[in-house]
Amino acid sequence: MPSCTHMSGVDVDIAPRTPGECEDCVAEGGRWVHLRVCLSCGKVGCCDSSPARHASAHFNSEHHPVMRSGEPGEDWRWCFVDQTLV
Repeated sequence: MPSCTHMSGVDVDIAPRTPGECEDCVAEGGRWVHLRVCLSCGKVGCCDSSPARHASAHFNSEHHPVMRSGEPGEDWRWCFVDQTLV
């Protein structure tokens, strides 16, 4: 099982910049399925099941490695670099 070495550079308690909505979908008039919160900067993006996949796009442009679920009741994190739950 892969392990992640990227948790040391993130803030697990970071506040979402736009709680409850994908920043880019709102700006573009799009829709999302589930939300993800970047643990480096707090940006909220939509998941890969959403049409625009803004969370992955944020990782690809900013290289911030770990996001957490932005969904109520979910408590998991994903490392894009290591492709594993952390």
